[in-house]
Amino acid sequence: MWVDTHTHLFVKEFDEDREEVIRRALNEGVGKMLLPNIDLQSIAAMHQLVADHPSHCYPMMGLHPSSVDAGYKEALDQMENLLRSRSYVGIGETGLDYYWDITYKKEQIKSLEQHIAWAIEFKLPIILHTRESFDDTYELIKYANCSELRGIFHCFSGTEEDAWKVISLGGFKLGIGGVYTFKNSTLRESLKNIPLEHMVLETDSPYLAPHPFRGKRNESAYLRVIAERMAVERNLSVKEIEEVTSRNAVSLFPQIRQ
Repeated sequence: MWVDTHTHLFVKEFDEDREEVIRRALNEGVGKMLLPNIDLQSIAAMHQLVADHPSHCYPMMGLHPSSVDAGYKEALDQMENLLRSRSYVGIGETGLDYYWDITYKKEQIKSLEQHIAWAIEFKLPIILHTRESFDDTYELIKYANCSELRGIFHCFSGTEEDAWKVISLGGFKLGIGGVYTFKNSTLRESLKNIPLEHMVLETDSPYLAPHPFRGKRNESAYLRVIAERMAVERNLSVKEIEEVTSRNAVSLFPQIRQ
């Protein structure tokens, strides 16, 4: 069983054929699809998808850093109420994004700090977005100084040194997606000395489709494409990639085991 640890199947890009997309994923053996929330507007669609596919889709709760604005505290208050009244498998998607806009950089940091507090309180893994912000994100996690804090550095695209920093935190995995397959990617080189035990697979669909689908809409069925490239690079079988990365995912998200 493959586990897609990061997919936004509830967004509008899938409104026309969502059931077909899920069926293709299941046909490819992707039996578990984890859904990081984006903002207040995405919650209802995410909840509906989980209700429709309770054995395959699992929700998380959080505010994406690119959705943080002047009113972020109200959004976090509503999300906290949901965390206290419903079940989720993780906290996120959260983190820092300095690529598009840093108008609300301070607010992004405060938001991430709140998500870290939730992850510790609710004993849930945290999903970290780190676009152009790895160092700050890493330092905030390290500063939390909590041995029980665990999660995923989503869409990891850093150096080998960055990877070892993540591993040094103890409970964190590297989220590996379509970027790994890109022809011009340096990620394969960065990860060649990193044991597979520290990685999970993700698509981030509908974004970041792997080669040869780059530029098109991504979907969970393409998880196998990432694994196939990883198998070649590591001289392993695709089955070995599946077994290790799925085991890593279940260790972070025990709720998906059933």
